[in-house]
Amino acid sequence: MSTKHLLALAVIAAAPLAAQLASPNTAGVAIGHVHLNVTDIEAHQRFWAQLGGVPVNNEKLQMMQFPGIFVVLRKQDSTGPTVGSNINHVGLHVKSLDQWIPQWKAAGISITPGNTSKQVFLMAPDGVRVEIIENPAIAGPVTMHHIHMFVTDPLAVQAWYVKNFGAMEGKRNAYDTANVPGAEFTLAKQAAAQVPIKGRSLDHVGFEVTNIEEFIKKLQANGIVLEAPGLRYSANASTLRVAFIVDPWGTYVEITEGLTPKSAGSQSASR
Repeated sequence: MSTKHLLALAVIAAAPLAAQLASPNTAGVAIGHVHLNVTDIEAHQRFWAQLGGVPVNNEKLQMMQFPGIFVVLRKQDSTGPTVGSNINHVGLHVKSLDQWIPQWKAAGISITPGNTSKQVFLMAPDGVRVEIIENPAIAGPVTMHHIHMFVTDPLAVQAWYVKNFGAMEGKRNAYDTANVPGAEFTLAKQAAAQVPIKGRSLDHVGFEVTNIEEFIKKLQANGIVLEAPGLRYSANASTLRVAFIVDPWGTYVEITEGLTPKSAGSQSASR
């Protein structure tokens, strides 16, 4: 099946996407995107469409839209897969695995069983690991769930994101979590530090904020240094403002205001 045909099926299918990003927390923060370095954009579009993603553009930015997050695709060689970096994988919820698995098998997607019958792992091109967890309670067929970080000190990571991004402390099974609207940051304790994500297939995570100038001032007051050249307009989208930082554990973080394309909310997802 051609990429154009596959993506058309995703767009015309019946189930509408929910609001594209979650409403921000009291700190003005919600999850915005994960940014992938990919060797073949069309291959990734085919993969993410098989998970219910819909292609949208914000001017030059090529993205796949899911309820709660955008997956941004940039054609660029990476230095390695997600496994081995300090973000091991991202996780989505689906309403029913039984409805999705035959489609993934037919598409030739690598599927690895999880620890329970309600969990599987998929492998996207360029070694991007994706966890899928069944959750019949979600409103639609698929939604963003978590970003899984492998770190030496989960509680320190949790506290840092609570302080700087207004995250809420939480717990899921054995994992400590830091939760922002739209995503859970799941913190898995590791004996040794993992490789920083910058340059890997998952290059960085992005938070969408309200009033980016004021938000940046608060980060700087907490001693956080912006990557040069600091706050600026994106070269890829004229109304998108961006800044980059690196957290103390090597997580490359983009802060954005204006990521959502105006037409994104009118698209539809597969299944």
